[in-house]
Amino acid sequence: MLSDVMEDYLKSIYALQKEDGGPVSTSAIADYLDVTPPTVTSMVEKLEDRGLVEREKYKGVELTAEGETVALEVLRHHRLLESYLTEHLDYSWSEVHEEADTLEHHISEEFEQRVADALGDPEVDPHGDPIPSADLTPPEEDDTAPLSEFGPGDRLVVARVSDRDEEELRYLADAGIAPETELEVVDVAPFGMVTVRLADDGEQSLPENVARSIRVRPADDDNPEREDDAENGLGGSAQGAKP
Repeated sequence: MLSDVMEDYLKSIYALQKEDGGPVSTSAIADYLDVTPPTVTSMVEKLEDRGLVEREKYKGVELTAEGETVALEVLRHHRLLESYLTEHLDYSWSEVHEEADTLEHHISEEFEQRVADALGDPEVDPHGDPIPSADLTPPEEDDTAPLSEFGPGDRLVVARVSDRDEEELRYLADAGIAPETELEVVDVAPFGMVTVRLADDGEQSLPENVARSIRVRPADDDNPEREDDAENGLGGSAQGAKP
Protein backbone atom coordinates (compact mmCIF):
# COMPACT_ATOMS: atom_id res chain seq x y z
CA MET A 1 0.00 0.00 0.00
CA LEU A 2 1.31 3.44 -0.92
CA SER A 3 1.58 6.25 1.60
CA ASP A 4 -0.18 9.58 1.13
CA VAL A 5 3.20 11.18 0.44
CA MET A 6 4.03 8.68 -2.28
CA GLU A 7 0.70 9.36 -3.98
CA ASP A 8 1.35 13.10 -3.73
CA TYR A 9 4.69 12.65 -5.48
CA LEU A 10 3.15 10.61 -8.29
CA LYS A 11 0.39 13.18 -8.76
CA SER A 12 2.96 15.99 -8.83
CA ILE A 13 5.21 14.24 -11.35
CA TYR A 14 2.17 13.65 -13.56
CA ALA A 15 1.23 17.34 -13.42
CA LEU A 16 4.79 18.45 -14.21
CA GLN A 17 5.06 16.00 -17.11
CA LYS A 18 1.87 17.46 -18.55
CA GLU A 19 3.24 20.99 -18.22
CA ASP A 20 6.72 20.34 -19.60
CA GLY A 21 6.17 17.34 -21.86
CA GLY A 22 9.09 15.23 -20.73
CA PRO A 23 11.19 13.90 -17.85
CA VAL A 24 10.84 15.94 -14.67
CA SER A 25 13.90 17.21 -12.81
CA THR A 26 14.46 16.75 -9.09
CA SER A 27 14.54 20.52 -8.62
CA ALA A 28 11.17 20.93 -10.39
CA ILE A 29 9.57 18.36 -8.08
CA ALA A 30 11.16 20.04 -5.07
CA ASP A 31 9.78 23.45 -6.10
CA TYR A 32 6.33 22.01 -6.82
CA LEU A 33 6.06 20.28 -3.45
CA ASP A 34 8.06 22.85 -1.48
CA VAL A 35 10.58 20.30 -0.20
CA THR A 36 14.37 19.96 -0.53
CA PRO A 37 16.06 18.21 -3.49
CA PRO A 38 17.62 15.55 -1.22
CA THR A 39 14.13 14.73 0.09
CA VAL A 40 12.93 14.30 -3.50
CA THR A 41 15.89 12.08 -4.39
CA SER A 42 15.14 9.80 -1.45
CA MET A 43 11.46 9.47 -2.35
CA VAL A 44 12.16 8.95 -6.06
CA GLU A 45 14.42 6.03 -5.16
CA LYS A 46 11.57 4.44 -3.20
CA LEU A 47 9.14 4.98 -6.07
CA GLU A 48 11.65 3.53 -8.52
CA ASP A 49 12.08 0.43 -6.35
CA ARG A 50 8.30 -0.07 -6.55
CA GLY A 51 8.29 0.25 -10.34
CA LEU A 52 6.28 3.48 -10.31
CA VAL A 53 8.86 5.79 -11.89
CA GLU A 54 11.85 5.50 -14.19
CA ARG A 55 14.88 7.67 -13.60
CA GLU A 56 17.54 8.56 -16.15
CA LYS A 57 20.69 10.33 -15.01
CA TYR A 58 20.91 13.98 -16.08
CA LYS A 59 17.44 13.82 -17.67
CA GLY A 60 14.96 13.32 -14.86
CA VAL A 61 12.06 11.18 -13.77
CA GLU A 62 9.06 9.81 -15.66
CA LEU A 63 6.09 7.79 -14.48
CA THR A 64 5.80 4.17 -15.53
CA ALA A 65 2.42 2.94 -16.77
CA GLU A 66 1.64 1.74 -13.25
CA GLY A 67 2.73 5.05 -11.74
CA GLU A 68 0.55 6.98 -14.16
CA THR A 69 -2.48 4.85 -13.25
CA VAL A 70 -1.99 5.64 -9.57
CA ALA A 71 -1.57 9.35 -10.32
CA LEU A 72 -4.74 9.40 -12.43
CA GLU A 73 -6.75 7.68 -9.70
CA VAL A 74 -5.61 10.23 -7.11
CA LEU A 75 -6.39 13.07 -9.53
CA ARG A 76 -9.85 11.64 -10.17
CA HIS A 77 -10.52 11.53 -6.44
CA HIS A 78 -9.17 15.05 -5.98
CA ARG A 79 -11.16 16.68 -8.75
CA LEU A 80 -14.40 14.88 -7.97
CA LEU A 81 -14.05 15.96 -4.34
CA GLU A 82 -13.43 19.58 -5.37
CA SER A 83 -16.59 19.44 -7.47
CA TYR A 84 -18.66 17.90 -4.70
CA LEU A 85 -17.45 20.39 -2.10
CA THR A 86 -18.37 23.37 -4.28
CA GLU A 87 -21.68 22.06 -5.59
CA HIS A 88 -23.11 20.38 -2.50
CA LEU A 89 -21.32 21.78 0.56
CA ASP A 90 -21.13 25.47 -0.42
CA TYR A 91 -17.34 25.70 -0.43
CA SER A 92 -15.86 28.43 -2.63
CA TRP A 93 -13.48 27.30 -5.37
CA SER A 94 -10.60 28.89 -3.44
CA GLU A 95 -11.19 26.63 -0.40
CA VAL A 96 -11.48 23.18 -1.93
CA HIS A 97 -7.90 22.34 -2.95
CA GLU A 98 -6.54 21.69 0.54
CA GLU A 99 -9.65 19.80 1.62
CA ALA A 100 -9.45 17.57 -1.46
CA ASP A 101 -5.69 17.07 -0.92
CA THR A 102 -6.47 15.58 2.48
CA LEU A 103 -9.47 13.47 1.49
CA GLU A 104 -8.26 12.15 -1.87
CA HIS A 105 -6.11 9.42 -0.28
CA HIS A 106 -8.82 7.98 1.94
CA ILE A 107 -11.99 7.42 -0.07
CA SER A 108 -13.10 4.02 -1.33
CA GLU A 109 -13.94 3.24 -4.94
CA GLU A 110 -17.60 2.91 -3.96
CA PHE A 111 -17.54 6.38 -2.39
CA GLU A 112 -15.82 7.75 -5.51
CA GLN A 113 -18.55 6.30 -7.72
CA ARG A 114 -21.33 7.67 -5.52
CA VAL A 115 -19.77 11.14 -5.67
CA ALA A 116 -19.48 10.88 -9.46
CA ASP A 117 -23.12 9.76 -9.72
CA ALA A 118 -24.32 12.58 -7.44
CA LEU A 119 -22.54 15.08 -9.68
CA GLY A 120 -23.73 13.58 -12.96
CA ASP A 121 -20.25 12.26 -13.81
CA PRO A 122 -18.70 15.67 -14.65
CA GLU A 123 -15.85 16.02 -17.14
CA VAL A 124 -14.15 18.97 -15.43
CA ASP A 125 -13.73 20.28 -11.89
CA PRO A 126 -14.62 23.81 -10.69
CA HIS A 127 -11.29 25.16 -11.95
CA GLY A 128 -11.76 23.67 -15.43
CA ASP A 129 -9.28 20.80 -15.00
CA PRO A 130 -10.32 17.56 -16.72
CA ILE A 131 -11.44 14.76 -14.42
CA PRO A 132 -9.93 11.39 -15.42
CA SER A 133 -12.58 8.87 -16.42
CA ALA A 134 -13.57 5.94 -14.22
CA ASP A 135 -11.36 3.62 -16.30
CA LEU A 136 -8.46 6.04 -15.68
CA THR A 137 -7.87 6.86 -19.32
CA PRO A 138 -5.55 9.90 -19.44
CA PRO A 139 -7.40 13.09 -20.45
CA GLU A 140 -6.82 14.14 -24.04
CA GLU A 141 -4.32 16.90 -24.78
CA ASP A 142 -5.95 20.28 -25.32
CA ASP A 143 -5.08 23.35 -27.37
CA THR A 144 -4.75 25.76 -24.46
CA ALA A 145 -1.85 28.05 -23.56
CA PRO A 146 -1.11 30.45 -20.69
CA LEU A 147 -2.80 33.84 -20.94
CA SER A 148 0.65 35.42 -20.51
CA GLU A 149 1.63 34.20 -24.00
CA PHE A 150 -0.97 36.33 -25.82
CA GLY A 151 -0.91 39.95 -26.90
CA PRO A 152 -3.21 42.96 -27.39
CA GLY A 153 -6.23 42.26 -29.55
CA ASP A 154 -6.32 38.53 -28.91
CA ARG A 155 -9.82 37.33 -28.04
CA LEU A 156 -9.81 34.30 -25.78
CA VAL A 157 -11.89 31.96 -23.64
CA VAL A 158 -10.67 30.77 -20.24
CA ALA A 159 -10.33 26.99 -20.20
CA ARG A 160 -8.99 26.43 -16.69
CA VAL A 161 -7.07 28.04 -13.86
CA SER A 162 -4.57 26.65 -11.39
CA ASP A 163 -6.12 25.52 -8.11
CA ARG A 164 -2.88 25.63 -6.09
CA ASP A 165 -3.01 29.21 -4.78
CA GLU A 166 -6.02 30.14 -2.65
CA GLU A 167 -5.23 33.86 -2.77
CA GLU A 168 -5.03 33.84 -6.58
CA LEU A 169 -8.37 32.07 -6.82
CA ARG A 170 -10.04 34.64 -4.57
CA TYR A 171 -8.50 37.38 -6.74
CA LEU A 172 -9.84 35.80 -9.94
CA ALA A 173 -13.30 35.28 -8.43
CA ASP A 174 -13.44 38.95 -7.47
CA ALA A 175 -12.28 39.87 -10.99
CA GLY A 176 -15.03 37.75 -12.58
CA ILE A 177 -12.62 35.35 -14.27
CA ALA A 178 -13.62 31.67 -14.31
CA PRO A 179 -13.72 28.80 -16.84
CA GLU A 180 -15.66 29.81 -19.98
CA THR A 181 -15.15 33.54 -19.34
CA GLU A 182 -14.58 35.40 -22.61
CA LEU A 183 -11.96 38.11 -22.56
CA GLU A 184 -9.81 40.26 -24.82
CA VAL A 185 -6.20 41.21 -24.13
CA VAL A 186 -5.99 45.01 -24.02
CA ASP A 187 -2.37 45.59 -23.00
CA VAL A 188 0.76 43.78 -21.86
CA ALA A 189 3.06 46.04 -19.85
CA PRO A 190 6.86 45.74 -20.18
CA PHE A 191 7.02 44.44 -16.61
CA GLY A 192 4.43 41.73 -17.32
CA MET A 193 1.09 43.12 -16.12
CA VAL A 194 -1.63 41.84 -18.47
CA THR A 195 -4.80 43.93 -18.85
CA VAL A 196 -7.89 42.19 -20.19
CA ARG A 197 -11.41 43.33 -21.04
CA LEU A 198 -14.33 41.17 -19.90
CA ALA A 199 -17.77 41.23 -21.45
CA ASP A 200 -19.60 42.26 -18.29
CA ASP A 201 -17.00 43.43 -15.79
CA GLY A 202 -14.91 46.00 -17.66
CA GLU A 203 -11.11 45.81 -17.59
CA GLN A 204 -8.93 43.89 -15.16
CA SER A 205 -5.15 44.05 -14.78
CA LEU A 206 -3.50 40.77 -13.85
CA PRO A 207 0.05 40.26 -12.55
CA GLU A 208 2.19 38.11 -14.83
CA ASN A 209 2.28 35.17 -12.39
CA VAL A 210 -1.53 35.15 -12.31
CA ALA A 211 -1.76 35.39 -16.10
CA ARG A 212 0.58 32.38 -16.35
CA SER A 213 -1.78 30.33 -14.16
CA ILE A 214 -4.76 30.91 -16.49
CA ARG A 215 -5.01 28.54 -19.47
CA VAL A 216 -6.97 29.92 -22.41
CA ARG A 217 -7.98 29.02 -25.94
CA PRO A 218 -8.78 31.31 -28.88
CA ALA A 219 -12.37 32.49 -29.07
CA ASP A 220 -14.04 30.66 -31.93
CA ASP A 221 -15.83 33.49 -33.68
CA ASP A 222 -16.06 31.48 -36.90
CA ASN A 223 -18.14 28.71 -35.35
CA PRO A 224 -21.49 28.71 -37.26
CA GLU A 225 -23.37 27.38 -34.24
CA ARG A 226 -22.16 30.31 -32.12
CA GLU A 227 -23.24 32.74 -34.86
CA ASP A 228 -26.67 31.11 -35.10
CA ASP A 229 -27.06 31.26 -31.32
CA ALA A 230 -26.13 34.92 -31.29
CA GLU A 231 -28.65 35.72 -34.03
CA ASN A 232 -31.36 33.87 -32.11
CA GLY A 233 -30.51 35.54 -28.81
CA LEU A 234 -29.24 32.29 -27.32
CA GLY A 235 -25.60 33.13 -26.89
CA GLY A 236 -24.00 36.23 -25.55
CA SER A 237 -21.03 36.08 -23.25
CA ALA A 238 -19.74 32.65 -22.36
CA GLN A 239 -18.60 33.96 -19.02
CA GLY A 240 -19.23 31.41 -16.33
CA ALA A 241 -20.85 32.28 -13.05
CA LYS A 242 -18.42 33.31 -10.39
CA PRO A 243 -17.57 30.31 -8.22
